[in-house]
Amino acid sequence: MKKPIVFTDLDGTLLDAGYSFEAAVPALALLKERDIPLIVCSSKTRKEIERHRVMLGNRHPFVTENGGGIFIPRGYGLDLSSLPGQTVTAAPGYAVIRLGADYRDLRRAIAELQREGFAVRGFGDMSVAEVAETTALRPEQAELAREREFDEPFLFSGNGAEKEGLLAAIRKKGFHSTEGRFLHILGDSDKGRAVEMLAGLYRQRYGDISTIAVGDSLNDLPMLEKVDCPVLVQKPDGSYDPRIALPNLVQARGIGPAGWDRELPRLVREILDE
Repeated sequence: MKKPIVFTDLDGTLLDAGYSFEAAVPALALLKERDIPLIVCSSKTRKEIERHRVMLGNRHPFVTENGGGIFIPRGYGLDLSSLPGQTVTAAPGYAVIRLGADYRDLRRAIAELQREGFAVRGFGDMSVAEVAETTALRPEQAELAREREFDEPFLFSGNGAEKEGLLAAIRKKGFHSTEGRFLHILGDSDKGRAVEMLAGLYRQRYGDISTIAVGDSLNDLPMLEKVDCPVLVQKPDGSYDPRIALPNLVQARGIGPAGWDRELPRLVREILDE
């Protein structure tokens, strides 16, 4: 029997526009009942994800800031010695696999882009109140969103041609970009690389596994490409992100956590019945 492993985005996927996962509670209960790992893989910071993990009762590893860091709880049972050439560091309560850029380098790149005339404003340029207004987070949550390590979300005021110029300038500086609710500047990391690494560790632990990932936006595409069963949920207007097209993609009927709840139980049961 294969062991299902589930990876999920948060904003717009497991969390709705009001940052609630209530609609997905039945599916979440099934995963706990069957002892199926649920790995959060988000653009959110470590402290933001920790807060949601407490509410979810989640004890599994998680991936922060679009694949920038993998946090594995101490004593979790994955063999990290099998990661040749990969630096594993310690943080309180975790072993940390760092894949992303240094945040200070990203902030320097944002400042350079501003001097070059690009109308960009990163979270590091905003006060807590501005981040709260921009994201619809409460101030205490917005403060956690500003405590970044590997990735910088930013706003851009410009037309399509100017955006292409901006993305080219980011690449010229040796960085990459992606897009979810915000544009992001980041290093040579993405959700797919982190998911692939964790899937390898779970394979060593369990043997035969089957991976599922659920997302809603372009920054989820690298993650969806690396799993056996990619799932795309609907956006608040009922649409699917048109930039995500994979031959085996499951388009869940339901917005955010409603779509999550509709598809996850079916897929998990199909894997367990194989």
